[in-house]
Amino acid sequence: MKLKIHEIFHSLQGESSRVGLPTVFVRLTGCPMRCVYCDTAYAFNGGSNMEIADILAQVAEHGTRYITVTGGEPLAQKDCHVLLKNLCDAGYSVSLETGGAIDTSPVDIRVSVILDVKTPGSGEVENNIWGNLAHLKNTDEVKFVLCDRADYEWAKEILAIHHLADKCTVLFSPVYGQVNPTELANWVLADKLPVRMQVQLHKILWGEVAGK
Repeated sequence: MKLKIHEIFHSLQGESSRVGLPTVFVRLTGCPMRCVYCDTAYAFNGGSNMEIADILAQVAEHGTRYITVTGGEPLAQKDCHVLLKNLCDAGYSVSLETGGAIDTSPVDIRVSVILDVKTPGSGEVENNIWGNLAHLKNTDEVKFVLCDRADYEWAKEILAIHHLADKCTVLFSPVYGQVNPTELANWVLADKLPVRMQVQLHKILWGEVAGK
């Protein structure tokens, strides 16, 4: 059983409630979406076919507890579910970064799903599978990447309609170099939103460097 892997690398987690933790990232090739702010377009193509056993062996070399499976869109490869299960069985703390356009219900319950709800500004809002919100666990997280104030107001409405903060951690993230993080922080404070405002730590540390 093989998956097309673009890269496996060791870095600090730059987002989510795991921010700052040393993490091994397994980046799968391919994505059906084309978000206007995408910073991993290099992973749309390329990569190498790897046996799942070989993926696990390479992950183990780094000696890190935390694993993030990402893309691209990792769930676009159906055998990603087998990889996730194997990583959990091996005792890792596993998170999955997914764009929300593919059904998350088959994901192993031990995996923390980081579900990116696409905003109007992303250009992919019509591809959101809203049924994914029904599968959220308290160990999951919902992320809104915000392009502007209109995206913020839209996300605030979705937050209220679906009572997301009662289900799991909710992340509001400004598009790097497009939305001023201080402005977003002030909006969140003014509206007293029950969300975690985040910036991309990896870009603060290393800039827009592929693989970080």
